[in-house]
Amino acid sequence: MFDILMYLFENYVHSEVELLVDEDELTQELTRAGFHQSEIIKALAWLEHLASPQEGDQPYLCNHDQHSFRIYTQAEMDKLDVESRGFLLFLEQIKVLSVETREMVIDRVMELDEPALVLEDLKWVILMVLFNAPGNESAYEQMEDLIFEQPDGRLHS
Repeated sequence: MFDILMYLFENYVHSEVELLVDEDELTQELTRAGFHQSEIIKALAWLEHLASPQEGDQPYLCNHDQHSFRIYTQAEMDKLDVESRGFLLFLEQIKVLSVETREMVIDRVMELDEPALVLEDLKWVILMVLFNAPGNESAYEQMEDLIFEQPDGRLHS
């Protein structure tokens, strides 16, 4: 499923090609690209939820104290290792992520089929969330700079 998300993100986010809005056409394109039907359905549902979360599904949109901190559930810690959680905190501290966008990222990570997510994949999920969250254009650009302009190829130590 994550491979499909990456395929769509890499092929459509910075291209002049408009993302196909017809789900059948998009499904056919993904099938031609070699992806399995069941994974395509999951990926499209993941993207749909990212683009328009269901009412009441957004506990992260409530008011948060700027001095609060995040306590992870066991399931979240299983999926996000210490390095990934530290990276999310780092992004919050440098104002790339707000409390709301951090929670959106965690929500999207938890919906992935992956048992655990490596830091490199988390970075892409963050980009997808920032790309789809209105008003986060500068945070998206800053995240791109962090990813693509690191001289040694490492984003976070």
